[in-house]
Amino acid sequence: MPKVLISDELSETAVNIFKERGLDVTYEPRLGKDKDKLLSVIGLYDGLAVRSASKATAAVIAAGKNLKVIGRAGIGVDNIDIPAATAAGVVVMNTPYGNAITTAEHAIAMMFAAARQIPQASQSTHAGKWEKSRFMGVELYGKTLGVIGCGNIGGIVADRGVALKMRVIAFDP
Repeated sequence: MPKVLISDELSETAVNIFKERGLDVTYEPRLGKDKDKLLSVIGLYDGLAVRSASKATAAVIAAGKNLKVIGRAGIGVDNIDIPAATAAGVVVMNTPYGNAITTAEHAIAMMFAAARQIPQASQSTHAGKWEKSRFMGVELYGKTLGVIGCGNIGGIVADRGVALKMRVIAFDP
């Protein structure tokens, strides 16, 4: 049975997906922050699942004598030494769509918060004030939204901007 080490925080659902597929899973969500311990145990595993805290460096990959795959729960693989993995024959995978909608919707939520001065209004209200006219804010409708980078997340942000009837200008460098 293949052994997989999950060295960063993942949801219980994600951990169960590994188990349901017959993998021997070790879930140590804080291990990614302890590079020495990660180096000492990685040789026992066929797979490594990471998020952002774990760094799959050349040293970690070299110590992973049985390592066949490194999976990144997220889009970026900047914490994985791709050339070292390639040289060792270790497949590197990511989940580029995993959090794209969540991230794009968070960007839109931040736009609403800024346009409507929600943090400031909340602070004022919590201080016992009611300053309705001070925190009228502005509508996003008809405003111009600039999106730099039209990958998965940028494309979704642009779509949401169009749905809000904003003028969307996008640039993908």
